[in-house]
Amino acid sequence: MFSQETFDFLVELTNNNSRAWFELHKPRYEVLVREPALNFIEAMVPALNTFAPAFRAEPRKIGGSLMRVYRDTRFSRDKTPFKTNIGIQFRHQLGKDIHAPGFYVHISPEECFFAVGCWHPDADALGKMRELIASKPEQWFSVRDEQKFLAQWTLAGDSLLRPPRGYAENHPAITDIKRKDFIAIAPLTRSEVTGTGLVKLAEQQFSLSVPFMKFLCEAIEIPY
Repeated sequence: MFSQETFDFLVELTNNNSRAWFELHKPRYEVLVREPALNFIEAMVPALNTFAPAFRAEPRKIGGSLMRVYRDTRFSRDKTPFKTNIGIQFRHQLGKDIHAPGFYVHISPEECFFAVGCWHPDADALGKMRELIASKPEQWFSVRDEQKFLAQWTLAGDSLLRPPRGYAENHPAITDIKRKDFIAIAPLTRSEVTGTGLVKLAEQQFSLSVPFMKFLCEAIEIPY
């Protein structure tokens, strides 16, 4: 699927991030980036059905699991037009954007990783996650500290400096209640990305996160 040439193209795009260059090299983008990504997404369809049937792998060029290469520069100081990484998001069937729970694959020359969870959830979803953790801390701890999950995944994202309003500073789960993101990261090497076992590895790693993902879905009242 992916190859060293995929990474070489992303490096070149980083160094030549302009519409003129991209249009000239778009056939290479199709062969080295989009086609391998769509092949990977298609191969993940049966895998997701085994451990996350409410999540979707959609191998479409536009509007599917492959995130668009074009950057939204309207509100950014960085006006470079193209993303220099590959982002693949397996969204919940009810999720309309990346803020819903999801499984994610990030591929770039700088770093590669798997991710799961909710990045920058909206205020309502964030509040519900905090409420479930606060009301059922032991259930949360059993998910967060499960041995096989901890061996591969690390909780990440932003947190508040102070407890959110309504939560005691001495609550046993206050460190997690202060989180603004509920995501976990698992490292991925370049050789794993370009190897033949990427789909199997994704299935194995994502399967370990099922209790974590179920907890988030329970919190925002959607089926896992």
